[in-house]
Amino acid sequence: MWSAVTGRLGIDDVTPSVGGGRYPSKAAVGESIPIQATVWREGHDAVAANVVWKKLGSPGAGQHVRMVPVGVDSDRWLARVVPDSDGLWTFRVDAWSDPWHTWLHTIHAKVDAGQDALELVNDLETGARLIERVGRRPGERSNRDLLFGAAAALRDTTLPLPERLAPALSEPVGTILTERPVRELLTRGRTHQVWVDRRRALYSSWYELFPRSTGGRDETGRAVHGSFVTASKELDRIAAMGFDVVYLPPIHPIGEVNRKGPNSAALPGGNPDARPGDVGSPWAIGSKDGGHDAIHPELGTLEDFDAFVARTRELGMEVALDLALQAAPDHPWASTHPEWFTTRPDGSIAYAENPPKKYQDIYPINFDNDPTGLYAEVLRVCLHWAEHGVRILRVDNPHTKPPNFWHWLIWQIKAKYPDVLFLAEAFTRPARLYGLARLGFTQSYTYFTWRTGKQEIIEFAAEHAARADEARPNLFVNTPDILHSSLQHGGRGMFAIRATLAATLSPSWGVYSGYELYEHEAARPGSEEYLDSEKYQLRPRDYEAALATGNSLQPWLTRLNEIRAAHPALQQLRELHFHFVDNDQLLAYSKTDPVTGDTVICVVTLDPATAQQGTVWLDLPSLGLNWGETFGVRDDVTGVGYTWSQANFVRLEPWRAVCHIMTLTPRT
Repeated sequence: MWSAVTGRLGIDDVTPSVGGGRYPSKAAVGESIPIQATVWREGHDAVAANVVWKKLGSPGAGQHVRMVPVGVDSDRWLARVVPDSDGLWTFRVDAWSDPWHTWLHTIHAKVDAGQDALELVNDLETGARLIERVGRRPGERSNRDLLFGAAAALRDTTLPLPERLAPALSEPVGTILTERPVRELLTRGRTHQVWVDRRRALYSSWYELFPRSTGGRDETGRAVHGSFVTASKELDRIAAMGFDVVYLPPIHPIGEVNRKGPNSAALPGGNPDARPGDVGSPWAIGSKDGGHDAIHPELGTLEDFDAFVARTRELGMEVALDLALQAAPDHPWASTHPEWFTTRPDGSIAYAENPPKKYQDIYPINFDNDPTGLYAEVLRVCLHWAEHGVRILRVDNPHTKPPNFWHWLIWQIKAKYPDVLFLAEAFTRPARLYGLARLGFTQSYTYFTWRTGKQEIIEFAAEHAARADEARPNLFVNTPDILHSSLQHGGRGMFAIRATLAATLSPSWGVYSGYELYEHEAARPGSEEYLDSEKYQLRPRDYEAALATGNSLQPWLTRLNEIRAAHPALQQLRELHFHFVDNDQLLAYSKTDPVTGDTVICVVTLDPATAQQGTVWLDLPSLGLNWGETFGVRDDVTGVGYTWSQANFVRLEPWRAVCHIMTLTPRT
């Protein structure tokens, strides 16, 4: 019968393990990865364990990291490893019988029971032989006198029992036998895999920008189509706000057949069909000017795009490009590869529908008719953009495409460009979201936009923190498709609240441009579509004027990203703890970075209009503090310091500040 271990002892429930070990778990360079296992054996003899941690293909046997028990009298063991480079790593848990700690337990128990040296003669000899066994190792030459001296003392019948034991029970001897133990009945566990991405896979701040809306207005007030040249002028402002990923919707030629007009069919009396001069939807990809490997002529040339990418990198950012696998009716694929689409009984190609919505300007792809040809073409397109500096792909609606296709595509791309990251626009059921993540997607959109109540926020965030090994959330506060009702009716305070929650609950978060201008008008009551949606028309914005008149959230977005950059605790996903507050309009949570020890406590109001107050009851041990202890905190929002304890009164007035972001000051 197959066994997960080779050896004598029990090794069970090893984590991280994704899909029963069928998929590699997720990590990022510099991230502290907790590895746990249940280790046990029969009887009362002590057991111990370590993790063997190794980058695939690297020389040597790997790094051995000693595990420690989780809690008192627990069979659960823990070690933390920190990868220093990206790529595929492996780990396994090794367990062994630990004769040294068995001996220590035995000798302490018998001495405490009042047994004398005569009764302990065999135990003393057992200890002496263990210590000598270690002392004979070639690597212990410098400690040989210490170890042999301790063994000799155990055998010295002229000494009182306490003096015979003292050298063996000393800290130096204990350290040697713990750090370089005698291992018996060594049992090797199953090997597990961890895919380690570059740091931005875990920690990133996204800003979504339509380059075509950056052209401003002419002297008549008419919106002018922007280009990569005009969009480049926005990059300094975006970088100054602390964003490090500039996400571009599709930049390809837009179909002319069945092109949609402003507001599409979102409004009664709207323009389901385009008029002369209407720009259409960027997601209706392809025309006589080319398809997924081409650039819309009004945006510029491939050289202009390369210059945009280069400028983005100069500012410490990078470009994320939309990968939308669909086509306009006049996409070159529609004529050269009609088998890549679904043909209806009347012979026409089926357009996209999400009843009652109809998207006559978009043909969905059929992945089953010619998978060999279609897969190869999509891979070619992705590699084309990777060769032009794109190392992040934001994938449109991946949950509507076959899972095996994504698994194939992602790892084909990573074989050549292992630093490419994939964000899944997976606004979908958990099974699909987590399934796509297991297949290789780096990050995932989530239901954060619709989680607004206290308890549902707690449950949502705790779930994603607990599943950090398989999926990483990217909390977007809005998208071109999603203007949540809380933003439509919550006023400016709600914009600040949602940004605060996204930026502090997750190490990756994002905004769609216009958020900083409090854009909140819906197409109609009950709709989450923006009025005058940028998906169908140009939407130039005057950010400088809004900032000058105090009508901009830009300073708060900047401050949030500054705080995130200063705190490793906010750059990790796993270590999140919620604390009790006696007010349902106040939310309190802490995050701790296991590598640096940096700890942050956040208290956020969920009420955008009125003051809220209450008492925050902190779980002090989760902060590394003792019950009853007082400690210093500094509010990174106001710069004010306080002395806190287990119970702390807070009052938040949203017109002044929607949160406290408290840093624990070092203990003296």
